[in-house]
Amino acid sequence: MKIAVIQLTSRADYRENLKKIDELVACAKAQAADLEAIFLPECFYFMSDGRSVGEIVVGQEGDGLNHYENIRNIAIKHKLFVLGGSANTVENGRIYNRSYNFSPEGTDLGHYDKMNLFSCDLGGNVEAIDESKIYQRGISPKMVIAGALKIGLSICFDLRFPELYRHYMKAGANLLSISSAFTVATGRAHWHTLVRARAIENQCFVVATDQWGVHNDRIKTFGHSLIVDPWGEILADAGEGEVALVAEINLDKVARVRKIIKVI
Repeated sequence: MKIAVIQLTSRADYRENLKKIDELVACAKAQAADLEAIFLPECFYFMSDGRSVGEIVVGQEGDGLNHYENIRNIAIKHKLFVLGGSANTVENGRIYNRSYNFSPEGTDLGHYDKMNLFSCDLGGNVEAIDESKIYQRGISPKMVIAGALKIGLSICFDLRFPELYRHYMKAGANLLSISSAFTVATGRAHWHTLVRARAIENQCFVVATDQWGVHNDRIKTFGHSLIVDPWGEILADAGEGEVALVAEINLDKVARVRKIIKVI
């Protein structure tokens, strides 16, 4: 099957972000008429400055419900699975960084709330980031089914916690989704190594969709969205820029790799 990652530079204007997503999905379809699914990055709908949640919050009433429907309509409009991407979401008065997943018909496939919240202090002139001051921590892993894909969901900083992905592998996942807004400093040092490690140790495809570029005066992200096979081979690397990256994956390779090397 053919899938695409949508790498963009989200800002604090959800309308502009949706417009850019439409353009990049059209680009992906031009590359593959039989495209089945797109994967979006963390905070694709609205990128705050990291100091507060910002003014745009998805929910199940009022403006929040309108934002939810805007995300759902990406899938309906383009007739594709829309997977992995996260948006700030309010539930019971608490704010979560929530991954949304929809079928081509707009069916809600289930959501995942980021469990491991980013905390980083590089010192020097770089302002420390602590997401626990903004978000409520998610409490459980989540897998969703999208056609033949059995997807273990995760968001950005989760990448550094391998036990989450081993849970998904044991539960039958054939693909791991890592929707991210990885900073430039940590991305240069760790991104490719960690993403490939998660694929190799769990013998799954990995789709790691990252933000790229300067979002505001505080946040600059690394890009290099990746599609990696169960052997750890990089099938596609988006590099820098706002791009739609398409790759064909053969899910039979999961079984082949697991037959070669037994890890459980």
